[in-house]
Amino acid sequence: MKAGETAFGAADILRLVGEATYEWRLDTDRLSWSSHAAAVLGVADVAALETGSGFARCVDAAAGISRLDAVTKSPQRDAGDGVAYEAQYAFKRADGTTTWIEDTGRWFAGADGKPARACGVVRSIDERHKRELELEHLAKFDPLTGELNRASIIEILSKTLDDTIRFRGSCGFLLAAIDHLGNLNDAYGFEVTENVIAEVGKRIRARVRGKDFFGRISGNKFAVVLTSCTPDELSVAAERLLAGVREEPISTSAGSVAVTITIGGVNAPRHASTLDEVLSRSQDALTAARDKRRGSFAAYRPSVERDALRKESLRATDEIIAALNGRRISLAFEPVVDARSRDVAFYECLIRAHREDGTALNAGDIIPAAERLGLVRMLDHRVLELVVAELIAAPQLSTSVNVSPASAIDPAWWNGLGAMLRANPGVGERLIVEITETTDIQDVDDARGFVTRVKDFGCRIAIDDFGAGHTSFRNLRGLGVDIVKIDGAFVQNITRSDDDRAFVQTMIDLAHRLRIKAVAEWVQDDAAAAMLRDWGCDYMQGALIGLASAEKPWTGGAGQAATATK
Repeated sequence: MKAGETAFGAADILRLVGEATYEWRLDTDRLSWSSHAAAVLGVADVAALETGSGFARCVDAAAGISRLDAVTKSPQRDAGDGVAYEAQYAFKRADGTTTWIEDTGRWFAGADGKPARACGVVRSIDERHKRELELEHLAKFDPLTGELNRASIIEILSKTLDDTIRFRGSCGFLLAAIDHLGNLNDAYGFEVTENVIAEVGKRIRARVRGKDFFGRISGNKFAVVLTSCTPDELSVAAERLLAGVREEPISTSAGSVAVTITIGGVNAPRHASTLDEVLSRSQDALTAARDKRRGSFAAYRPSVERDALRKESLRATDEIIAALNGRRISLAFEPVVDARSRDVAFYECLIRAHREDGTALNAGDIIPAAERLGLVRMLDHRVLELVVAELIAAPQLSTSVNVSPASAIDPAWWNGLGAMLRANPGVGERLIVEITETTDIQDVDDARGFVTRVKDFGCRIAIDDFGAGHTSFRNLRGLGVDIVKIDGAFVQNITRSDDDRAFVQTMIDLAHRLRIKAVAEWVQDDAAAAMLRDWGCDYMQGALIGLASAEKPWTGGAGQAATATK
């Protein structure tokens, strides 16, 4: 120790760190404390605490586990080294205030094997206990609304459902969603949106029965667990909540906002006997209510069609994932020819998938099912790999490939495309990326950015199924696409329908005025092909030209694989 430094004993160290020691003789109930125990416990002196029973009277029996219980009710036996114990409890002072104490030590047995002596350390843990309470509250309650959170409401729902089944009763579950919350966020900002969520929570809370449970389970969704609830009471409760939310606008910092909720509900166990069924069927009912009218209520009703679709979705998910994992995704090639020479300009690459036994999945169902199930990006990535591999293997080949809207905004898809094209110079110039016109272009700037990025890779852009969706003439000009593929629903009847003839001819003329190449889909016969050629259509595809096939004419010398004119 250096000169001038203070020497600290064990008692000084305990005092400095805010801890006090004690020894408790259980045979005499004598409780001895270290000299600074009064400061740690926040009392004037420890005279009233010199017996175990005197100290026990100052412990709140309802708050934590006392030292008395930790020692005398221990199930362990002393093997000679004592038995460790730990307790946390609220210590009541004479003035009515309390402090939370952490009490740790070891007890030692007497000749009869029972606790005879306990030695330990106490310290105040008020700040830690406060933090633990805050964490416990956050674990159970939603911080924005102060209501039960998802985990808590689901735990309550599970117990309520079990009790209802056990006692042959009936309960209900309501799933309520704030309508158009995303639009509110876009228009007014995050702060106003949170104000709306909190106020909707208050309005629902004010109309929930005292015996029921209410909570927020996701961003815009609330849930109510109704105990002892009949089907009629379920509808009454839902209507009460609907009226409570819409009765008057919500005041926010941006002004008054009119808000409605839509509710789906289910009675259990009548229409749902498990937790998963309650949650999924209340969502089904919410979806039905939204389809009917926002701001309304729908109770779950069994539906053979819906159940069949769900089973089909599960089957399709398994089959698509199995095909991806088993490398059973392949391509079919549909020729697109020059309208005048009938020479092949490029091939449209279409996805095909097979089961393990070699049978094919329904090609028309693969992409819609994958989009519905969130698997389409994986399929798009695999198809892109296959298309690029074909272009590398056949330098004379040009192809087009469809890209889903989900992949168009997916960084992983872009990174994959960029990596493949950078590693294989010259491939991009022979690749046409098709985006479907039936997808609503919500943000023209984003769509234009997509087109620009594709062109930066050297590729061309085509709009597929043009005329069947939402793209306006103004957007078509602004996007800067290279090719429009006129939807086959208009092309297939041009020899019989004046309206279709006028529409297709107008589309071709429009494309030429915008210096865009036009492709006619679903060309069925020579008469239609002659019309399209005379109208100046650039390319054709369809039954007349050749349907999609796994055959690769360019590898055997049959047919041509010319490059489409830029």
